[in-house]
This record gives sequence, C-alpha cells and structure tokens, in this order.
Amino acid sequence: MRVTVSREAHFNAAHRLHNPGWTAEKNREVYGKCNSPNYHGHNYGLTVSVTGEVDPETGFVMDIKDLKELIAAEIEDAFDHKNLNLDVPEFRDLNPTAEHIAVVIWDKLRKHLNPEHELEVTLYETPRNFVTYKGE
Repeated sequence: MRVTVSREAHFNAAHRLHNPGWTAEKNREVYGKCNSPNYHGHNYGLTVSVTGEVDPETGFVMDIKDLKELIAAEIEDAFDHKNLNLDVPEFRDLNPTAEHIAVVIWDKLRKHLNPEHELEVTLYETPRNFVTYKGE
C-alpha cells in the first residue's frame, strides 16, 4: 500500500529577480517590482510530501519527525531570514524564482531520502501563488 505523508514548513527570505544578460529596462519589464535593486521579501510556505510503501513493522512511510528535522536542517536553517541572492550559495548564479527555489529545495532533500520514495515539493510565494516540483 502506497501512502503520502506531508509536512508543512515556512521561512522568510528576500530575493531579487534579475537576469544579468538583459538590460535594466527588460528586467523591469519582465520582473516588475520583483527586480528592485534593494530586494524584496516573502513569507514562503512549504509543503514537502513523501510517497512510498507503508513499512509493515512501523506503520510509517517514514517517521514524520525525521522529515521535520530534515526540512529544518536543510531548508529552514539555510533559507530563513536570508537574502537568497547573496546568502544562499545555490542562488549565486541562479535566479531565485519560485520555480528555481522549489527545485533547489527538492534537490537538497532528495539526497537524504529513501531512493524508493517519491518526493514532491510545493512552495508558496504567497497564499495564491505557488509552484510544485516532483523531480521531473
């Protein structure tokens, strides 16, 4: 029997959407106020879901406490109250769009999980704007 377990988390971070290969005008046109040279912030919401077979001995897909600790160590501690462009190495050369942030989070978590488990990351930039990445 395959079941999905999920954990919600959050972090607050600043970023600037900017393509250095574009003119200032094109950056403003595409990214609008998200291109502010002084950055801007979000209260990001995060849902991490792990799908797999239920272990007949424990009754768990995985221990949700382990998932909580993994998210805290790999994501919350690394991203919370940070400037993603300046403070998070993964974004030094990667535009920190919601799409890219979700992929980076997925990559950081994936290597710590059972390879037989599926991983899905949903990142909320606002309550109405969110992206989902499943490793595809």
